[in-house]
Amino acid sequence: MLTRSLDKAREAYRAGDKKASIAAHKIIASAKGKFAKEQHKKGGEYVKSAVYGGLDGTITTFAIVAGVTGAALSSGVILILGFANLVGDGISMAIGDYLSTKSEQEYHRAERKREQWEADNYPEGEKMELIGIYESKGIPKPDARRMVDIISRNRKAWIDIMMVEELGILESGGSPLKNALVTFCSFCLFGLVPVLAYVLLSFLPFIKPVAFGVASLLTAFTLFFLGAIKTRFTGRNWLLSGSEMLIVGGLAAGAAYLIGVLLGGLA
Repeated sequence: MLTRSLDKAREAYRAGDKKASIAAHKIIASAKGKFAKEQHKKGGEYVKSAVYGGLDGTITTFAIVAGVTGAALSSGVILILGFANLVGDGISMAIGDYLSTKSEQEYHRAERKREQWEADNYPEGEKMELIGIYESKGIPKPDARRMVDIISRNRKAWIDIMMVEELGILESGGSPLKNALVTFCSFCLFGLVPVLAYVLLSFLPFIKPVAFGVASLLTAFTLFFLGAIKTRFTGRNWLLSGSEMLIVGGLAAGAAYLIGVLLGGLA
């Protein structure tokens, strides 16, 4: 089995280091003549839900803080609307994540069953489909036939490849419920950051003049942090990604603040 360190392979690619790339992909034989299996970090499939849940929670909550501040309303209104957003939007996002993940997995399972049925009942047709796919990629027909003959000897591998090559489906084993819980917890945890200054205001009234400034700084740090963490699965430069998220969040907050100023007289 081919083994490599994905982290090191990505680092080599970003640095354009051919030697490091070769080292990362090197086959390492064990003492028994077998090959060590690649070690994956557990829970990696939930990182995306955590990051995007946190980003959404931070941006939407701070937009509320900015809008209420722009309208010159009381800190009590900020706390009420902020916590209402944390619970309401957090639940909404979690339900949406659960249903979308569950529906996607149900679709994948249905398509896999269909591919299995077709492979069992009309294997030649499935082989011809795969040969045609490889031919479309520029592989000569004789070579494509030999590849498919080898692949079709292993039913599971054959179905796995058909799922990807024919349908473009890369199956994931993440739990819909865990995804939803991660999204909700991340939304609430990071979404709490913009209102922390106003929570402290209840105990430290003297910080009222700088409460919005403190909330802005905490939010800016959080947005940059989450944007940088996002590069874990996007592969982008952490500084650019963090800065981009900071700008996007700032634009959303600026728009909310402006609307608050314009409509403040209605409150």
